Amino acid sequence: MPDLRLVETPITFHSEAPGFRIDNEEEHGAWLAKIAAAHNAHLAELSIVFLTDDQLLEMNRQYLNHDYYTDILTFDNAIEGDAGIRGDLFISHERVQENAEAEETPMEDELRRVMAHGLLHLLGFNDKSPTERDTMRKAEDAAMALY
Repeated sequence: MPDLRLVETPITFHSEAPGFRIDNEEEHGAWLAKIAAAHNAHLAELSIVFLTDDQLLEMNRQYLNHDYYTDILTFDNAIEGDAGIRGDLFISHERVQENAEAEETPMEDELRRVMAHGLLHLLGFNDKSPTERDTMRKAEDAAMALY
């Protein structure tokens, strides 16, 4: 069992995916707050919504004009002058499960990696270039080690 202090965090979890719900919301919230703190930031408001592949594909088309499946969409809702992180992470649990199977890793680990990935975007990390992807992966690994 991870040794995370359970603290109230400004993080909400919601599932619109039939039959899917994340376990240990408080524990995951404390872990995400710990990631932010490791980057000298704090969470003001973070919403994590679990969707189906088709729901996330529709969002990807509507908001980003991308016509492909993805595991996560991150929306930064920062308010100018606010030091806290504000954002929404929309995650396809189906895509995460498929990625976990392809990588031969437990679903829970892959889900945490995707949540960390979204938070890292909100913290200013990008993943467009090979160098950025390498930096992002190292930051994900460091985040995973905090769990």
